[in-house]
Amino acid sequence: MTTWNFAPFVLLFAAGLAAGAASAQGQIFLCVDASGHKELTDTRKHASCKALDIPGAIPAPARRAESARPKAPSPSPAATPSDFPRVDTSEQKARDADRRAILMEELNGEQAKLNELRKEFNNGEPERRGDERNYAKYQERVASLKDSISRSEKNVEALKREIQNIR
Repeated sequence: MTTWNFAPFVLLFAAGLAAGAASAQGQIFLCVDASGHKELTDTRKHASCKALDIPGAIPAPARRAESARPKAPSPSPAATPSDFPRVDTSEQKARDADRRAILMEELNGEQAKLNELRKEFNNGEPERRGDERNYAKYQERVASLKDSISRSEKNVEALKREIQNIR
């Protein structure tokens, strides 16, 4: 019967993981205790721990210094290229007027829908329909009406904000 010694494979696997973590964590140490057990760690637990030389690893003190250093201000947005198409003022005003008219039409429709929903909701006590003999169906419709009213109110608010943002 053949027995396999997996210790070298485990050590290589752990070293590979440590190498991947080293670039994000800092220094990695290989510690061997008195009974010969090997352990990879990011802190030096005792004097027998040896620092591993892993290419691409960032030493812990350098990493801390990097994070403590203030970051440079982000660059300002690039200027518009000279060949970028431009719209003259009168054309933009016409587009804004069209946009405002479309949004006003949508706002009026949404407000009419909201008024209908509120009328049907009847201050939380809508009339029961003939097909709602089961009280649970009635409660489901009331909850649905509440959701619809809330959604419609949010739509009205969003449309009003959008109209205010037009120049």
